[in-house]
Amino acid sequence: MTDATSTPGPMDAPAVKGSLHVQDARTRKRNAAEARFKFYGLSAVAIGLVFLVVLLTAIIGNGVGAFQQSFIAAQVYLDPARLDKAGDRNIEDIKKVSTFGYTPLIQQAVFDKVTELGIDTPFDDAKDMKALISASAAAIVRDEVIANPDLIGQTVEFRLLAASRVDGYLKGRVSRDSVARDKNIDAEHLDLVDALRDEGIIAKGFNASFITGADASESRPEQAGLGVSILGSFFMMLVVLGLSLPVGVAASIYLEEFASKNRLTDIIEVNISNLAAVPSIVFGILGLAVFIQFMHLPQSAPLVGGLVLTLMTLPTIIISTRASLKAVPPSIRDAALGVGASKMQSVFHHVLPLAMPGILTGTIIGLAQALGETAPLLLIGMVGYIATNYPEGLAGGFIDPNSAMPAQIYEWAKRADPAYYERAWGGIIILLVFLMTMNIIAILLRRRFERRW
Repeated sequence: MTDATSTPGPMDAPAVKGSLHVQDARTRKRNAAEARFKFYGLSAVAIGLVFLVVLLTAIIGNGVGAFQQSFIAAQVYLDPARLDKAGDRNIEDIKKVSTFGYTPLIQQAVFDKVTELGIDTPFDDAKDMKALISASAAAIVRDEVIANPDLIGQTVEFRLLAASRVDGYLKGRVSRDSVARDKNIDAEHLDLVDALRDEGIIAKGFNASFITGADASESRPEQAGLGVSILGSFFMMLVVLGLSLPVGVAASIYLEEFASKNRLTDIIEVNISNLAAVPSIVFGILGLAVFIQFMHLPQSAPLVGGLVLTLMTLPTIIISTRASLKAVPPSIRDAALGVGASKMQSVFHHVLPLAMPGILTGTIIGLAQALGETAPLLLIGMVGYIATNYPEGLAGGFIDPNSAMPAQIYEWAKRADPAYYERAWGGIIILLVFLMTMNIIAILLRRRFERRW
C-alpha cells in the first residue's frame, strides 16, 4: 500500500495562530464601540447635572432675597390728640381712626430720628420720609394700638417694614441709575438710606412673614407672603387625598382582581391610560363647567380646586396601584385560595398589604404632581384672587375663596414691581421644598414597607 497524496481542501486550512491575551481586530472594534457608548451615557448624565445645577443656582440666587426684608426701627409717639380725642380710651372710637391718622406719626418718628442723629439731608419735612416707609406700616401700628389701647400717649418702638425700593436698594436690586426714572424714590433718599443703615436704624433681617403672611396689593409688595396660599394648597391636598386614594385604589383592585377580561374592561383600561396623558388644563375646563357652572360651587375655593385635581390625579393612582398589584406573585393568591380563603380575603389579607408600598408611593407622587399644577386652577379663578385673609374655621378652609402656591407664584410673576418677581422665585423655593419632602417620604415608605419574596 502506498499513501495517497491529496490536495488540501478548505477544511484542512492551517489554523490561525493567536493568543487569548491579544485582542483581534473585531474585539478591539467591539470594545471601542462599548467605550464610546459609555462615554455618551456619562456625557448625557453630566449634561443633565449641569442643567440641574444651573436651574437650582438660578432659583436660589433669585429667590433667597425673599427670605430677607429691610426693617426700620422707629420710636413712634402715639399722640392722644390724633388717636383718642375724647381721652376715654373707648375702643370703638379708637377703631374709627384709620391708617391715615397713623401715617403722620410714623413719618414724624423717622424724621425726628434723622434730626437727632444729625444726618445731613435736604429734606426738611416729615412727609419726605414717606418714600422710606412701607404703606403697611400704619396698619401694623394701628393693629397694635387697637390690641392695647393703653399704649396711647406713650412713645413705643416699632420694627416697621421699609418700602420696596429701599429694600431693593439694600439687596442690590435697585441702583442709583434706575431711580433716576423712578417717581417713588430719588438719589437723595438713597443717601439717607445709606446714613440710616450705618446708624443701624435700617437693617435687613429674616422675613418670617414671607412664609406665614398673606398676599398684598401692588403698592405693598414688601408685605406679601405665601402663608395663606400654603394653607389653600393644604386644604386642596386634603380633598385630593380623601377622594383619589379610596376611589383610585378601589377601582384598581376591581379591575385587576375581580373584573373579567372582556371588551368593556379593555376600553376602560385604554381610557384610563389616555386620561393620564390629557393636558391638565382640560381638567380645569371640566371643573369650570361641572363644579362651578352646573353645581354652583364657590369659585376660587380649595374644595373646587381639590375636586379638579382629584380628576387629574386619579389615572396616575390607578395605573400605579394596578402595577403594584401585578407585582405580587400569583403564588400568593394561589396559596391563600388553597387554604380556604375567599377571593376577597386573598386580596385584602395578602395581596393588598404586599402591594401597599407601591400604592403609597404612587399616591404621594400623584399628590406631588397635583401640588405643582397651575393650569387647572387658572380656569376656576384661583389665579388672580388676592389671598389677603386666612380662612375662618375648618369649613372656611374648604369653601372660602383662596389661592394655592403655584397660582400665587404665577400671580406674583406677572406683577410689575421687581419685589414681586423676587418673591415669585422665593415661592418656587418653598414649593420645591414641599415637592422634595413628599418624594422623600415616598421613598422612605417604599423602603420601610417593601417586602421581598
